Amino acid sequence: MTTSGGPRVAMLSVHTSPLDQPGTGDAGGMNVYVLELSRALARRGAQVEIYTRATSSTQPKVVDPEPGIRVVHVAAGPFEGLDKTDLPGQLCAFTAGVLRAEAHRPAGWYDVVHSHYWLSGEVGWLAADRWDVPLVHTMHTIAQVKNAALAPGDVPEPQGRVIGEEQVVAEADALVASTREEADDLVRYCGADPDTVHVVAPGVDLDVFSPGDTTPEGRRALRERLGLPAGPLVLFAGRVQPLKGPDVLVRALGVLADHAVEHAGGRGDVDAWRDGGGAAVPTLVVLGGASGRPTAVRELEALAHQTGVSGHLLVRPPVPRHELADWYRAADVVAVPSHNESFGLVAAEAQACGTPVVAAAVGGLRTVVVDDVSGVLVDDHSPWTWARVLGDLLADEDRRARLAAGARRAAERFSWDRAAAAMLDVYSQAAKTRRA
Repeated sequence: MTTSGGPRVAMLSVHTSPLDQPGTGDAGGMNVYVLELSRALARRGAQVEIYTRATSSTQPKVVDPEPGIRVVHVAAGPFEGLDKTDLPGQLCAFTAGVLRAEAHRPAGWYDVVHSHYWLSGEVGWLAADRWDVPLVHTMHTIAQVKNAALAPGDVPEPQGRVIGEEQVVAEADALVASTREEADDLVRYCGADPDTVHVVAPGVDLDVFSPGDTTPEGRRALRERLGLPAGPLVLFAGRVQPLKGPDVLVRALGVLADHAVEHAGGRGDVDAWRDGGGAAVPTLVVLGGASGRPTAVRELEALAHQTGVSGHLLVRPPVPRHELADWYRAADVVAVPSHNESFGLVAAEAQACGTPVVAAAVGGLRTVVVDDVSGVLVDDHSPWTWARVLGDLLADEDRRARLAAGARRAAERFSWDRAAAAMLDVYSQAAKTRRA
């Protein structure tokens, strides 16, 4: 490892740039992870160069977003219109671009390769061999785990990805998992040697994501500024795709609306039923764009129309990180009905803002959300179950206040600085293992 300062890290993120807006296309939690980890590593003296595929002819080849971090856009295939499923055919071109960039450096420039997602792992495998440095890999999602909990209407991950993940796991000097459960999955599904797997929890920017003004007046003013209605409000923040489960929430709204009609005697009397003590049908705000299918948002809106809750669904485009915190604060509840999550960054960020989270009891969400302390974990994806959990929580202000207090404490377990310190230890151990 470099002795004059921190290590020089070649960070690989083939299919999505850390500079992209999370919440649309292929951009999501991994983008945040790569950028925030790189920032924290740079604060500890590391020099991080992030290689990602260029997706526009107007992108600068090199961007230096802040000291210690460089983003390199590598030309590999058409700039636009190339689906993630087509990227394996461009890995040779991407790898060539990475190796050529390194060839302009002095010999032995990089100390470690850190790849993210299996596509980057394939590139990192060759680059680390070529440079004789350790390969550290973070999978983020595992094909067989996703296929085991496939969402309705979703497409199974292909066998080629399953094989690719097994290859990367076999070649990596160290594997990084976000939770103990993900570490166990790497062993169970990918054949990882347990001795090579390290658990490093991601972090949360606790300065950006904080409770803010929690007074009724403050929240009312915030909602007015964001153009949000009064009354109970549930926020879903993320890509609109089957894996994330926004359809579960729309169907749950339909159940709540039907329940209101049942008690009111007709849909036109819902407001009267609410005034008589019934729980209001909440507004669901979906903050995100389509991923995979371009028609995903329209399909979600059509589902809301079919279930009779169009008036309770608001779809808004994703927003920058500092603005996202306000949307978390404005919500009564943040819902994360994903069919699988290796960690659950949205849940962690929402909790940091003091907003209770209702999340599916899957994957890393079982670690992030502390049941009945910072939120509620839901054991299935039944719209009736989600309607009951959301309806009960929205109708119980005292319980929400208790969970809000626990939410911030739960989020404080996660720190990017601690993550960076642990990652530097992983890099050092991987270097020793490679030399052994």
